Amino acid sequence: MKKTYRNIFYYIGPILVIILIMSFLQKNLTGTKEISVNTFIEYINSEKIVEVSNEGNYYRGKLKDDTTFEIYLPDNIGNTFFSEYLRKPIENKEIILTTAPAQDTNWIFNWLPIFFIVIIMVGFFYLLMSQAQSKGGSSTMNFGKNRAKLSKNDTSVTFKDVAGLKEEKEELMEVVDFLKSPKKYIALGARIPKGILLVGPPGTGKTYLSKAVAGEAGVPFFSISGSDFVEMYVGVGASRVRDLFKDAKKNSPCIIFIDEIDAVGRRRGAGMGGGHDEREQTLNQLLVEMDGFGKNEGVIVMAATNRPDILDPAILRPGRFDRQVYIGIPDVREREAMLEVHTRNKELDPDVDLGSIAKTTSGFTPADLENLCNEAALLAARNNLKSISKEIFEEAAIKVVAGPAKKSAVVIEKERVLTAYHEAGHAIVSRLLPDTDPVHMISIVPRGRAGGFTAYTPEEDRSYKTKNEMKHELIMLLGGRSAEHLILDDISTGASNDIERATKIARAMVTKYGMSEKLGPILYDSEDDEVFMGRDFGRAKHYSEEVASAIDEEVKRLIDEAFDKCLKLLENNIDLLHKLAKVLLEEETIDAEQFEKIYQDYLKNGGEQPPELLHTVQETDKNIRDVLNNEEVRDE
Repeated sequence: MKKTYRNIFYYIGPILVIILIMSFLQKNLTGTKEISVNTFIEYINSEKIVEVSNEGNYYRGKLKDDTTFEIYLPDNIGNTFFSEYLRKPIENKEIILTTAPAQDTNWIFNWLPIFFIVIIMVGFFYLLMSQAQSKGGSSTMNFGKNRAKLSKNDTSVTFKDVAGLKEEKEELMEVVDFLKSPKKYIALGARIPKGILLVGPPGTGKTYLSKAVAGEAGVPFFSISGSDFVEMYVGVGASRVRDLFKDAKKNSPCIIFIDEIDAVGRRRGAGMGGGHDEREQTLNQLLVEMDGFGKNEGVIVMAATNRPDILDPAILRPGRFDRQVYIGIPDVREREAMLEVHTRNKELDPDVDLGSIAKTTSGFTPADLENLCNEAALLAARNNLKSISKEIFEEAAIKVVAGPAKKSAVVIEKERVLTAYHEAGHAIVSRLLPDTDPVHMISIVPRGRAGGFTAYTPEEDRSYKTKNEMKHELIMLLGGRSAEHLILDDISTGASNDIERATKIARAMVTKYGMSEKLGPILYDSEDDEVFMGRDFGRAKHYSEEVASAIDEEVKRLIDEAFDKCLKLLENNIDLLHKLAKVLLEEETIDAEQFEKIYQDYLKNGGEQPPELLHTVQETDKNIRDVLNNEEVRDE
């Protein structure tokens, strides 16, 4: 009942305020001011009045400066006042008198305009309040209500719609089986995980997989973002957490999915506000609700994040998020399966091979693959095609990675030559080194920020990289800068991104992967050293200044060695460099087949690859083969 009175006050309060304001301003709306009797006499004596009109007991007049006024004179004063003060000026025609019939002064007519204005404003106010409540907005009447979207028995998304992720789906099938038949687990005394945390890079399908779990089990699905809990008002986040779990228990068995939980689940004590800010109160309530479940109540919490390192340890302990499921970048078979899913409703040419497209999209997330298929469809429609061809798919892949081609950009000839030799240097060095990916396409057409690019096709998905592979990647990245230095006897800013990537690789080899012979297999850097406001106010260093200097020397040594070897490769194959640059200046873009033909023609004319650079690679391959051929190792 109290809640009903409170809601009525929300509507009546603004109405009363509006009425008071309108009644106060009513007499000022026409610009006519009300004067006193003494002021009226003063106006008459000073001959300021031009005309006067009489309407019953009201006298309204106009001054010489066009100011209007009014005065109310009761019957016992009006006749005497007229005889003593107004009769003579009127007879002398100093003041013009007009007489009008007295208007009905019933209060209903006086308040009727205000009444209509109030009705309009109340209707507008009621409309705003209704929309705010229907959308679950942050109105004053539902601050503490949760904003979770409830989907009941929605089976539109199941595991069949999730391509790849075979092991991840098997991991989550236990949850689905428990939600379908919980008695089987309860009879054996088993406890299903209360919370499952989906961890992985952005765009890997964490949210979609959680929907598939709910669709597979056929249970209600509450979905909410972590930022929806926190509000500017104190206590609102904790209230929303309580309300969410209250609704979930009423609809059990069900699933609560919290997307981007790091927005509310960050480590407590971080930040300048100590442990009393609104976000931490919300986290405390979430911890209590997750740990306060009764035994096998049928409410399972699923959450997704790409920053598990900043989550509070209390939320990751068994009893809350018992299980973490890592969803990583898909491999080539999973990418092919995802491409088949995303092209089901698209018309493809017979020459489109999704398997080869999957090979060229190494490192793509499911979101990237969906965007690739959509971009291909848009390009086909832009070119008025009825189906998507292989060339359209390749163009879409390059567009997603590097941006659209700027074919209309005006590029001076000097920059075209520089770009041609730069990209030719990358391609040739990559072709000469055995531990780098094959060249897929070379172009000197500007795309995005790049004046040109060289695309590569990974032959296989690699989980690890060897030291020699990383060294050869350094050499390949410096191919453009080496070509500029060798041919043009000058260098440009075009190699800035290559240098940045090469420096990161070299520093990671020394500080993270322990690949430095001088410093040894010691970790000098880690992801935990990243600054997290409140926990760290600067990058933590676990080594002395002497070690820091040694790290810099090792990084420089790796870069210098790679640059020298790259220069040597290009010097020994300078004819190939000139030939490829010339073709690029003529064609602007060449594919893998054209590049391979140019390279094979060069070999036929006497070109050869320097064998000294292959020595370490061949030695490593030999050692691996010896280990695999060892019978004792095989038996173990």
